[in-house]
Amino acid sequence: MTGSSPGFRVWEMRDVTQARGAASHIAIGPGGEFDLVRQMLSVWGDTASGIGDDAAVLDLADGERLVVSTDTAVHDVHFRRAWVSAEEIGFRSTMAALSDLAAMAARPVGVLVALTLPRDWSDEMESLARGIGDAARLSSVPIVGGDLTSGRELSLTITVLGGAARPLSRASARAGDRIYVTGILGGPAAAVRDWESGAQPSTWCRTRFARPAARIREALWLAERGAMAMIDISDGLGSELQHIARASRVRLRVDLDRVPRGPGVEWRDTVCGGDELELLFTAAEGLDVNAFARIFGVPVTEIGDVRPAAEGEVVAERSGVRVDLESGHDHFSR
Repeated sequence: MTGSSPGFRVWEMRDVTQARGAASHIAIGPGGEFDLVRQMLSVWGDTASGIGDDAAVLDLADGERLVVSTDTAVHDVHFRRAWVSAEEIGFRSTMAALSDLAAMAARPVGVLVALTLPRDWSDEMESLARGIGDAARLSSVPIVGGDLTSGRELSLTITVLGGAARPLSRASARAGDRIYVTGILGGPAAAVRDWESGAQPSTWCRTRFARPAARIREALWLAERGAMAMIDISDGLGSELQHIARASRVRLRVDLDRVPRGPGVEWRDTVCGGDELELLFTAAEGLDVNAFARIFGVPVTEIGDVRPAAEGEVVAERSGVRVDLESGHDHFSR
C-alpha cells in the first residue's frame, strides 16, 4: 500500500492464500516503524498472514463476488480514552468494520488495518493490536495488510474484504415482508449517555459499547433462509429504517413497543442510539425465530411489516400513537 503522508514510510502486507497462517511472512526491513510492525505481528501470531509485500492477494470461492468496506474510528469522535481501554478500542473498531460485511451477508476473507498512532499512545500499541487480533480471530478472518503512520489523534481505519454469491442490499425489501431486528438494543447509547453525564454505565451497557459482536454467522444463516433487505444498526434504528424504506421505495410500519430494549435503557436509546452492530432486515413471514435464538444465543424479533408505497416512508407507532422517528448519529449534522 502506497501513498502515506510525507515523512512516513508505509507498512506493507500481503496475503497469497486464504488458508489461515499458511503463508509465511516476507522479511521486513529495519527501522523504528517496522519495529512497531514486528511488535504487532508478535501479538497477532497466526492471525496475520503473508506480511511484507506491496498488496494483498485473496482467493474467493467460485461464483462469489468481492464485497469491500472501510470504517474509521477516531479518538474523541467514536470513543474517548476515559471510557474504554486501548484493547477495547482495537476490538470495537475492527468489529464495526466487519459488521458492514454482516450487513451484506458476506463471508470475511481479509482485514487491513491503517493505524495513525500519536506518540502519547505508543505505549498502548500492543493493547490496540491485541484488540484488533481478538476481533479478527473471533470472526475467523486473517489480517492481511495495512498502513502505519504518526499523527495528532489516534485513528483506526479498518478495511474488510468479503465474498458472497448473493450479497444482500438495503434496496431489496418487498411489500408483504416482515421487519426484524437481532439482539437487544439501546446498550451503547445508554452507556454514552451515562458517561457524558458523569455516571458509570451498567456492566451490560458498557459491554455492549466496548465489546460488540459483528453478526456475521447470523447474517449468513438469515440469507440462506430468505432474508431480503439488510443493514446493520450502526447509526441508530430510526436512521436505518429510513435507509431501507428509501432504497427499497416501500412503506415500513414499525411498532416501537416491540423493539427489544435492554435493562436501564430508555426507548429513545433503542431508536436514536448508534454503535449497535445488530441487524435490521426484512424477510417473508414465517422466519424460524426460535431456531435462530437456539443456534446463536440471541433473539430475533419481528417489529413491523413492509407495505407498498410510491416513495420510501417509515410509519412508527408507540403505545398506539404515531411518532416521528428521530435521526441517529450524523457526523455532519449541524
